Amino acid sequence: MSKSSPADFIALTPEVVLDAVETAAGLRLEPMAQPLPSYVNRVYGLRTEGGEALVAKFYRPGRWTLDALREEQAFVGELAAAEIPVVPPLELRDGGLLGLHAGIAFAVFPRCGGRPFEPVDAASWERVGSLLGRIHEIGAQCDAPHRRDLHPDASTREDLDFLVAGDFIPPAERGQLEDLGESLIEAAGPLFDEIEPIRLHGDFQRTNILDHPVTGLLPIDFDDMVNGAAVQDLWLLLPDSPDRCQQEIEWLLQGYERFMPFDRGTLDLIEPLRAMRMIHYLAWCARQYHDYNFAETHAGWGTADFWRGELADIGEQLSRLPPAT
Repeated sequence: MSKSSPADFIALTPEVVLDAVETAAGLRLEPMAQPLPSYVNRVYGLRTEGGEALVAKFYRPGRWTLDALREEQAFVGELAAAEIPVVPPLELRDGGLLGLHAGIAFAVFPRCGGRPFEPVDAASWERVGSLLGRIHEIGAQCDAPHRRDLHPDASTREDLDFLVAGDFIPPAERGQLEDLGESLIEAAGPLFDEIEPIRLHGDFQRTNILDHPVTGLLPIDFDDMVNGAAVQDLWLLLPDSPDRCQQEIEWLLQGYERFMPFDRGTLDLIEPLRAMRMIHYLAWCARQYHDYNFAETHAGWGTADFWRGELADIGEQLSRLPPAT
């Protein structure tokens, strides 16, 4: 993945969006494109002249290759074929699922409603655990060689190198971040070496799961799909650290293990994964640093005070890593 230009999305006006979707999908749309919340991509609510509500997602250039995007779509298609509730993209006029306009890839989806999932009791935890087990059962059946590998020596190395090489960090803080990142990679890398990676949702948190009155739980936004340890999709659901969520973990796994075995020893990867996510989030923001509205939505990001706070948090998180064996 590479840093995208700040101009990548500037030309993506509502008129351009409507024309791109109409041309690719062979649809007649009402003359309105409603911007929807999205941190990385550009997402628009559309409506056909016949009243069908759609969502068009334009992917940030440079973030994923076309092959990687097709692997995301293939995974979602496999889940749909297994009768797991998901939202596959619509087929376009050329028979494919991915459109391309001025170098920007996009896909068109039916718009689905629902409220963010909120587990409140044992039954709801088991319910989402069963859903995740079904997703991982399909995820384990095929490889995705063009997606990221969630491993300290791969994804965290990429994120750290990107941050250190960029112009986002004052020199003193840059050296400290590099030292902390290297410590994380050295300490956590061996913990992942024996893991058999599978295709994961990658960002399986509650805001990416809709509770739909008809379909039930509906996972959305597979944009962060990765190859990695199954526990990655589990820990993001937890309301607190693992030692304070033993009951929730048991409820989750009761549902999960109806469909997939789970190595409980991999629960020790949660704190390393949390540290990796901290580095990843910094790189994720840095890749948008030159966007026209980044400073408005991330006030104070990149200042020396900001980095000192982030470095303190990462250092504290590293102290929570399991001891080396």
